[in-house]
This record gives sequence, C-alpha cells and structure tokens, in this order.
Amino acid sequence: MRPSTYYTGITGIIERIEPLRSECCNQMISIRTMDGMIRFVLSPGTYVTDNTPLRAGMRVTAFYDTSQPVPLIYPPQYQAAFIARTEPGENVVVAYFNERLLSSENPLQLNIGPDTRVTTANGQRFVCGIGNNLLMVYYSATTRSIPPQTTPERIIVFC
Repeated sequence: MRPSTYYTGITGIIERIEPLRSECCNQMISIRTMDGMIRFVLSPGTYVTDNTPLRAGMRVTAFYDTSQPVPLIYPPQYQAAFIARTEPGENVVVAYFNERLLSSENPLQLNIGPDTRVTTANGQRFVCGIGNNLLMVYYSATTRSIPPQTTPERIIVFC
C-alpha cells in the first residue's frame, strides 16, 4: 500500500540558523535558493542525515510534507521533515518506492549496484529487500529513459 504522504525537496545554501524564541527545542533555518530565501523549522522530529551538525554555508536539501498546512507568509516557511547535506552534482530524493523500486511520485527507477550503500535511518546495514518502503536516495545521474533510471550511491531505508 502506497502512503498518502509526499515530500518535496528544496536545495540551497544555509544562510542562517537561529533558535525560535517561543520553542526552545526548535530552530529556524534560512536557506538561500536560486529563487530566493526559504525558511524551515527544524524540530526534534526532523531527520538530519548522519546527525550532521548544520551550519551556515552548508549546501543542503530540506524536505517537507506537502500535505501539511503552510502559513501564507514571505519568505515561505515549512516544517522540515528531512534534511540532507548534499554536494554539487549530487541529488537526493525522499519517496516511497514500490517492489519494483519505482518511486510513487516523480517517476524514478532504482537499479541497485554492487557499490550502493543501503542502511537504516540509524546507520545500520540493511540486508532485506528495500521495495515498499520510504527511501532517501542519493544519486548523481539518471538516464533519459521513461522512467529515468539511476544507480544510487546511497539509500537510507525508513522502515
């Protein structure tokens, strides 16, 4: 069964990180993108890949749940569900992939290679089939086929 939650990712450079006055465990992260500034609320429930300490100047992709309400303010502000540090030329997607490893949202077909590193969210090696799970997929290039195909460098499985 496919989940009804979809995640959209926004890639940019962290401009500023500041605590929220009213909520001590939350922070506001301002990310500069090609289209302007976007703000994300980072809460204790936000998954940050490898528990990486975030800092200004870091390139990241922040994902938010598209089914959640968003305040109509400028700059836009979203609740971050996932944050992944990325390098130039590296892509990250968070999506549900079916048993054939085809994503449910923006079609992307995964081809698992011998060098693809597959772990759980807590960093443990994942040895079962990855299909029918929510996955965070790191990849660099795709084919021009329909659907596009890629052999990811890394996959994080959210069981």
